[in-house]
Amino acid sequence: MTKREQYEQRTEELLLPILEELSFELVDVEYVKEGGSFYLRAYIDKEGGITVDDCEAVSRRMSDLLDEQDYIEESYIFEVSSPGLGRPLKKEKDYARSMGKELEIRTYQAVNRKKEFYGILKAYDEDTVTIELEDETELTFAKPQIALIRLAFDF
Repeated sequence: MTKREQYEQRTEELLLPILEELSFELVDVEYVKEGGSFYLRAYIDKEGGITVDDCEAVSRRMSDLLDEQDYIEESYIFEVSSPGLGRPLKKEKDYARSMGKELEIRTYQAVNRKKEFYGILKAYDEDTVTIELEDETELTFAKPQIALIRLAFDF
């Protein structure tokens, strides 16, 4: 397990009790380097959406734990954020929540001379995602083919 994965896993372990108490969902944790600085980010959500006050409440409680535990070697910036509308589907629960909804899928390589697809999520498993296109045909993608998968925006 890489150092990054260890940091993310430990952060999840510390965050989950806080989020359960507040009835929030942990969407993702990432530890990344951007522009010379390290960032530890927690993405949280709840029914109806996350507010700035929600992020602040989690950040305050988690910051104390991070200081106390002190398991990250480098200096970093801790952020708590909403995943936003355009969040990618990453975990099994993201797929389960999106069943029957319209998705946007972008592929690394062209499939039928296209790299962007919109369709209703019909099935998924550990290795594949199947959507129903507008013409009612189904298209199955291997997950390694997928550059981006998220709920489609309907403005």
